[in-house]
Amino acid sequence: MRTPQRVTTDGLPERVTIYEVGPRDGLQNESTIVPVEVKAEFVARLVAAGLQVVETTSFVHPKWVPQLADAAELLGLVDLDSAPRMPVLVPNERGLDRALEAGVREVAIFGSATESFAQANLNRSLDEQYAMFEPVVTRALDAGLSVRAYVSMCFGDPWEGDVSVAQVVGVGRRLVDMGASELSLGDTIGVGTPGQVQSLISEFVDAGVPISQLAMHFHDTYGQALANALTSLRCGVTTLDASAGGLGGCPYAESATGNLATEDLVWQLHGLGIETGVDLAALVDTSAWMAGQLGRPSPSRVVQALAN
Repeated sequence: MRTPQRVTTDGLPERVTIYEVGPRDGLQNESTIVPVEVKAEFVARLVAAGLQVVETTSFVHPKWVPQLADAAELLGLVDLDSAPRMPVLVPNERGLDRALEAGVREVAIFGSATESFAQANLNRSLDEQYAMFEPVVTRALDAGLSVRAYVSMCFGDPWEGDVSVAQVVGVGRRLVDMGASELSLGDTIGVGTPGQVQSLISEFVDAGVPISQLAMHFHDTYGQALANALTSLRCGVTTLDASAGGLGGCPYAESATGNLATEDLVWQLHGLGIETGVDLAALVDTSAWMAGQLGRPSPSRVVQALAN
């Protein structure tokens, strides 16, 4: 299988952590329910391909995301010790209770930078979301779990349009102050460009959030995800979210198409001489297999180029 030529560039990190969201964010918008055994094999394959972080599922109410109704069953089939980090998304205290019962070591909460998306996704106002998250974070930390916080709609919102940097920083800073050890800044509808990425990261650093706590989460709606990822690296970010095979969207934002494909990101990183620990061939095989399970071709350009 072809691999990228490695040509290093000054000013980039030596190693990048890929935060794999395929099993959760990638599959959550699928209309056809994927069998839990297939999901478990998907997770196992991703871990075997060398991904150090695999977000496995979410304890969201099945009424809202039917695809993830099997979260507890899935975690019973998954070896939570097979990768260094296997986080689970929890929307509220009930979700945290279920995560604790399942023995997870890391949880994630999912906040919004805008009023409209907070109402659509959380059924809370922008300010009310903090009251929902606070007991979740406090109890998780008290139980010895680490907490990641997502902030969605950081670069644009389908209802509100442009989102101010100050508003995004205000939301993210509050979640970090609450106790989140990692903050993932999401371009949920894929409208961001490199200049916006650089500006947002710079403003967070100026607001006292260490660059080591920031992660970036890009969607490729307008074809900007890889350019935005490279800009993030140049700014010093070393954690990037991605989804195997480019799976994913958002059930509450119809304009959100697939996530940045993990294979496309790995091709770029390895070409730059940046270590990821990922076996690209095994990852491509995994995404081609999952595309077969879903009955359609993978949108990842690297999978299209390399899969036989």
